[in-house]
Amino acid sequence: MSTGMSIAGLGLDPAAVAEIIERALAEDLGPQRIDVTSAATIPAGQTGVGELVARADGVVAGLPVAGAVFTAVSPTVTVRIVAAEGQRVSRGDVLATVEGPTRALLTAERTALNLLCRLSGIATHTRAWADALAGTGATVLDTRKTTPGLRILEKYAVRAGGGTNKRMGLYDVGMVKDNHKLAAGSITAAYQRIRAAYPEVPVQVEVTTVVEAVEAVAAGATFLLCDNMTPALLREVVAAVAGRAELEATGGLTLAVAREYAQTGVDYLSVGALTHSSPILDIALDLRPGAAAADLWRGAHGQRSSGPAG
Repeated sequence: MSTGMSIAGLGLDPAAVAEIIERALAEDLGPQRIDVTSAATIPAGQTGVGELVARADGVVAGLPVAGAVFTAVSPTVTVRIVAAEGQRVSRGDVLATVEGPTRALLTAERTALNLLCRLSGIATHTRAWADALAGTGATVLDTRKTTPGLRILEKYAVRAGGGTNKRMGLYDVGMVKDNHKLAAGSITAAYQRIRAAYPEVPVQVEVTTVVEAVEAVAAGATFLLCDNMTPALLREVVAAVAGRAELEATGGLTLAVAREYAQTGVDYLSVGALTHSSPILDIALDLRPGAAAADLWRGAHGQRSSGPAG
């Protein structure tokens, strides 16, 4: 049981997230679905309470996903989410509590934290970019440079951190890149072929010069990806396009130059590093054994309680 926001409430497909969690647990538990350490050391009847605690300052994302890992291991686990998604947290903050069989809590611990720390790290990194662009009119975008199998979660974390998702895959947006231009013969030919074959799909065109930008707009493109341009060249493209298309800057961008690029007049900065290079946010599970845990352990090992001290 979980109290707090649901998976669906994050804008995610619960079935797709459940599949990700199942694969992640299978990596840890193997075909026998067992944590040999917890099974050997913890009595079956022992219960406990664990706190998910931030070990560093950052932005949290994915608490309902982490909670779903615990309940996937044992549906008797109760998850209480304390922090809000996208919330700035400080070292020592309790983000959620989990209560139930101690074996289940420790079995689920690493898988839950792997996902939660990863998503919170992406949200934290994204928030730094969103803060850097604040007031410029530009928005930070993610890319398809995601961890295989985790795209829907990683792109969710970008949203939680204040960024915007670009295309989810090769199916929902057409993108004319350098190799497509070469294969088709020109920007215009490539663009027109996509429009003819998939008229309902948005199309973006990658450009590297002002001339290419003008050609793309003349062909009908309303979304241009300006690849590896200097701020000076971007300003020329902005002037040449004159509002006829949205513009995205990409290629080698860093936080140190984010505002300089945003102030050229582009609409977006796309940053692959949001998902391919974000460090995790350190979060831990601190176990608080239930009141009867010590007596259960002693009973399982033939020991008697000495009673209260004093």
